[in-house]
Amino acid sequence: MVTLSPTRIRELLDAAARTRVLVVGDLMLDQFIWGRVSRISPEAPVPVVDFEREHFMPGGAANVARNLTALGGKADIFGVVGEDTNGKHLADLLEKEGVGCSGLLAVEGRFTSTKTRIVAHQQQVTRLDRETRGKIDAKATQALLKKIDALLPKADAVSVGDYGKGVITQTLLDGLKERCRAGAKWLSLDPKPVHRLDLKGLSLITPNRKEAFELAGLEDTTRRDNPLEDTQLMKVADALFRDHAPALLLITIGELGMLLCQRHQPPVHIPTVAKEVFDVSGAGDTVIASFTMAIAAGASPVEAAIFSNHAAGVVVGKVGTATVTPDELLASFTKVS
Repeated sequence: MVTLSPTRIRELLDAAARTRVLVVGDLMLDQFIWGRVSRISPEAPVPVVDFEREHFMPGGAANVARNLTALGGKADIFGVVGEDTNGKHLADLLEKEGVGCSGLLAVEGRFTSTKTRIVAHQQQVTRLDRETRGKIDAKATQALLKKIDALLPKADAVSVGDYGKGVITQTLLDGLKERCRAGAKWLSLDPKPVHRLDLKGLSLITPNRKEAFELAGLEDTTRRDNPLEDTQLMKVADALFRDHAPALLLITIGELGMLLCQRHQPPVHIPTVAKEVFDVSGAGDTVIASFTMAIAAGASPVEAAIFSNHAAGVVVGKVGTATVTPDELLASFTKVS
């Protein structure tokens, strides 16, 4: 198995503490309500959940930002919220986790995207979404770019989280590409296939297997234990390089780990290191955050992929949209070695 020494991980973590990443994208507030069910409602054939406790966590691009600060780096968030209490709550949560929030833009008439999950006896009963999915207008786009301009010179990289909620317009993405190219800044993007964008000119795209096939317009008809022998997956990688021309392509493939592809080089399969999987929600946020941070800290692409693979292996062993600390990440390498 390809891995890194604990000494190298310490070097990268030390360097990561001096990095700054700007995170741009769709912000969400994840609300979890826990309770217990002992009866069915007399009003309808649905369970009655007796409330026990609730918990809020940043989600979407906000979860990318909190993953960066949890690993010891600096992060600033850029996106829109509504003029509502949930927007204020999200900002408070992010500030408590050390995320810079000067890039938050409150837009009249929009909801702060909020996912309310009701869980009883360790099982999700239902989910309620409150959000606005329409594209932000030109005024909001330019306001975000202006906020980004103020901090981009001090940043090492930019990470874009597109969750299809309307913040990542083509105009905004083109503005980011232009600015990052001019300033020689790394630009990562976690794509949303249903939201068709011109992705050319990016440093990294990080689709999961399903998203990669959708982006390539191909059917997922083959699966192999060794991804390097998966002919359809290899075709997808070729198609994504042909159509979108990223510098790097990182495809996450669930229990099989990751596939790192670089132009004119053989793809590298990085097997998963996860021992137990409790919850995969937010794992993609951890991957793009930790990979981008590692690159900013001076890692090679393969080193960054291994770094992010271990980070994801830690968070899937936790419940909810979780993060990984430097100590937890280092411990995961110590166990492997």
